[in-house]
Amino acid sequence: MAGYLTTHVLDTARGCPAEGLKIDLFRIDGAERVLLKTLVTNDDGRTDAQILPASEFAVGTYELVFHAGAYLDASGTPPEDPRFLDIIPIRFGMSEQSHYHVPLLLSPFGYSTYRGS
Repeated sequence: MAGYLTTHVLDTARGCPAEGLKIDLFRIDGAERVLLKTLVTNDDGRTDAQILPASEFAVGTYELVFHAGAYLDASGTPPEDPRFLDIIPIRFGMSEQSHYHVPLLLSPFGYSTYRGS
């Protein structure tokens, strides 16, 4: 089985998918952090394509950076200065050729993630 990476972002405060949330993917190599791509979630809170498809997959350490503050601003969440949550980095390892799913459950004052399926 070839490996690949996906995500799903849900706005738990509003009870809906987080549409229009910008996500950056970085590969971590020692002290080096390399931007691989930037994507935006669709109306289902997912990216239109796999974040890291099988053709680009490699085991290693990665970081997804979720631009939550900009999403919260755009969704009409009452503003704060500064926002409690703005940029949410999630660093994780992929150690085998498998499907890695890294979802984000988001609200203005908290978030959670896990390795999904």
